[in-house]
Amino acid sequence: MTDRQLLVFTDLDGTLLDHHTYRFQAASPALERLREAGIPVILNSSKTRPEMESLQQQLGIEAPFIVENGAAAIIPAGNLGKDTGLVVSFSAPLEEVHDVLRSLRQEGYRFRGFMDMDAAEVAAVTGLPQMAAARAKQRIGTEPLLWEGSADALAQFQAQLQKAGLQLIKGGRFYHAMGQYDKADAMQYLVKRYQSWYPEQQIVTIALGDSPNDARMLESADYAVIIKGVNSDKLEITGAGVVLRSQGEGPVGWNECIQSLLKQLL
Repeated sequence: MTDRQLLVFTDLDGTLLDHHTYRFQAASPALERLREAGIPVILNSSKTRPEMESLQQQLGIEAPFIVENGAAAIIPAGNLGKDTGLVVSFSAPLEEVHDVLRSLRQEGYRFRGFMDMDAAEVAAVTGLPQMAAARAKQRIGTEPLLWEGSADALAQFQAQLQKAGLQLIKGGRFYHAMGQYDKADAMQYLVKRYQSWYPEQQIVTIALGDSPNDARMLESADYAVIIKGVNSDKLEITGAGVVLRSQGEGPVGWNECIQSLLKQLL
C-alpha cells in the first residue's frame, strides 16, 4: 500500500539471532520479503556499534540502527536524506557509569562487568568468537555485568544506581548498568525522522523482542511481537497496539510472525 510506510524494529540476541548459536538464517525468508517490499529493518539491541555494523553487513541491511539499549541512534549515509552518517547520542559517557560501579564495588557489591574482562573472557561468557567479543567491549554508554551477589543485595544495588541517576536492566544474558533511557527513546526519535521523510504516509511500526529490556520498545509499537525464548515468560507489556507471541523460538519465531504480519499489512 502507498499510504503507509512500515518500519520493523528488532532486538537481536534471542530474537532475530538464535540465543545459543547467534545464527539468523531461519529468518532469511522474512528478511528477503522485507527487503523486496522496501521496509527498513532497524536493529535495536544491547550490542555495540562495531558489533552491529558487522551484523548489518551479514544481514545485507543498510538502515539506521540503535546501539546499547538506546545509547545512540546511528543513521548511515544514504538514509533519510543524509549524505553523511549521523550519530545521535542519548547516553552519558561510559566513564561516568564506570565511576559509579567502582564506587559501589568498594561498598561490597559483587559483580563482574565487561570492564573487568579481556576479550577472551567476554568470549567465554557470551559464546562469541574472540574477534566479535572484542567488538562487544567497544562500548559508549552501557556496562553489561554478571551479578555475583544475593537477590537482596541486587535490589539494594539497583536502588543505589537509581540514586546515582542510573538504572539496571535485565537483558538476555546480562544485567546492563546505564543511564535513564532505553530502546524506546531512540526508536521514537527514528520514527519521527521517518515521519518527516515520509510526510504524506502513515508510519506503522512493528517491534520484536524477547526480554524485559524490550518492554518499552514493544509498548511503543503498533504491532508488538514477543518472541518465544529463555526470557520471554518474564516479559509482560501494557499499552501496546496489537500484541503477538511467536510459537517458534528466536529467528524461527521472527520469520513466522513477520510473514504473518506482512500478509495482513501489505
